[in-house]
Amino acid sequence: MKNIIYALCALALWSCNNDDDAGSFIAQSTEVNFQRGATIQVGGEGSAEISAYDKVSKKLFVINAAANQVNVYDLTDPSIPVEQPAIVLMAGAPNGVAVGNGIIAVAVENDNKQLNGTVVTYDIATQNLLNTFTVGALPDMVTFTPDGSKIIVACEGEPNDDYTIDPEGSVGIIDVATGNVQLLSFASLNGQEASLRNEGVRIFGPGATVAQDLEPEFIVISEDGKTAFVTCQENNALVSIDIETVAINYIKAYGTKDYNDPQNSLDASDRDNATELKNWPVQSFYHPDGMAIVNVGGLELIVTANEGDARDYDGYSEEERLKDLILDPTAFPDAATLQLDENLGRLKVTTANGDIDGDGDYDVIFGYGARSFSFWTTSGDLYYDSGNSIAVNTLAINPTRFNDEDGRSDDKGAEPEAVAVLEIKSSIAKLSPASNRFILAVAMERTDGVLLYDVTNPTDPVFLTWLQAMGDEAPESLLMIPREDSGNDKALLIVSNEDSGTVNIYQNMVTD
Repeated sequence: MKNIIYALCALALWSCNNDDDAGSFIAQSTEVNFQRGATIQVGGEGSAEISAYDKVSKKLFVINAAANQVNVYDLTDPSIPVEQPAIVLMAGAPNGVAVGNGIIAVAVENDNKQLNGTVVTYDIATQNLLNTFTVGALPDMVTFTPDGSKIIVACEGEPNDDYTIDPEGSVGIIDVATGNVQLLSFASLNGQEASLRNEGVRIFGPGATVAQDLEPEFIVISEDGKTAFVTCQENNALVSIDIETVAINYIKAYGTKDYNDPQNSLDASDRDNATELKNWPVQSFYHPDGMAIVNVGGLELIVTANEGDARDYDGYSEEERLKDLILDPTAFPDAATLQLDENLGRLKVTTANGDIDGDGDYDVIFGYGARSFSFWTTSGDLYYDSGNSIAVNTLAINPTRFNDEDGRSDDKGAEPEAVAVLEIKSSIAKLSPASNRFILAVAMERTDGVLLYDVTNPTDPVFLTWLQAMGDEAPESLLMIPREDSGNDKALLIVSNEDSGTVNIYQNMVTD
């Protein structure tokens, strides 16, 4: 079939472990052996950003923003994807796709991104248009509640490039049965800018109210379907929303990561002629992008990929290299050394935070992204952070790919972009659910690979392996499909790669 490349050979997998984890690594890896089963060449750059899978029809729906359509593939046999007729959108570019109860929901931005966008729904069986719902500006990530009764969409409300028009961010809640659309605005928080900043929420756009400044990025839904957890990436904040009442439960800052902590060492320069992890006096915002939610042993946890993101527009930019800032001489008596290119001089930092006393120099250095994945409680508290694990394991397995050939060390490193969790119900687990294993996949946009961890104990993840297929560039989204929902009784990991326009389908070859 057109646009399908079948896997002709097994993908080489890298794996590593240290002496302390050797025993547990062997035990965990007997249940995890993902191998590439097929690659779909959807198109060129921008043609394979986000995917959604329907377990009933076994169809995969892939956002193709380059062609303003949703590509459709039958995965009844995941090793032989069969292309189906695409869903061609009438207007606007698609940003997100989700499925639920026989319905496809597509988030579509307005041709003028600062105006309201839409969520368009289609019948999965016929691909006929069902409805078009008007939502907020720049609808991005879209999802269903677990029972499929509601569609929730994050509307970023990004400003124009001149930063002269800054629409409000919002969250759309659509009742599928009635077609009722409710937009949750953050206007109730207007006037609280100072207190939110004091709590660590980044409200810093020029002249922006809270409602204008908050930019919802990604959503996960609680297991009971009552609560939506929304990350606002640039604001470094998590918002909890009551879905029934369409009200804000809380907004909470993620805080910062201390790169002076030995477990958080990093390579901060692309000009030091080395790939060496060191500690530096930098606080870095977590700035999560993709999220997942999982219940492990009765504890519901939010998992985040801590990519980092700066506001960088023609009309306003917070981004500078550290060497171009004036550092407070008391806080940084070694400023001249720190600001050398081979040290911290090249590191991208923010000018929006750090001048604590308002005297024009910087008393604290703030960076973007935590170069890690984290677990958070549903109260918004940090439960676990992976520290420098991504960097350490990349250097051990594939050092030539480290931070995109070291070229991104001064930016956000590997840029963890997306996460997904698979619950493996082993034969032992049939007798005892507590024996179930949980496997986390972490997509790294800049190193073009996916790391797998056993997170059955979320406070002590065990690194398993690295997955990467030749030609893949910039994995943007991940799907974990349990074996009972796949077409061949094998658990699937589906990786959508934005820059290469490819979708890779990995199959867990261990079925018992």
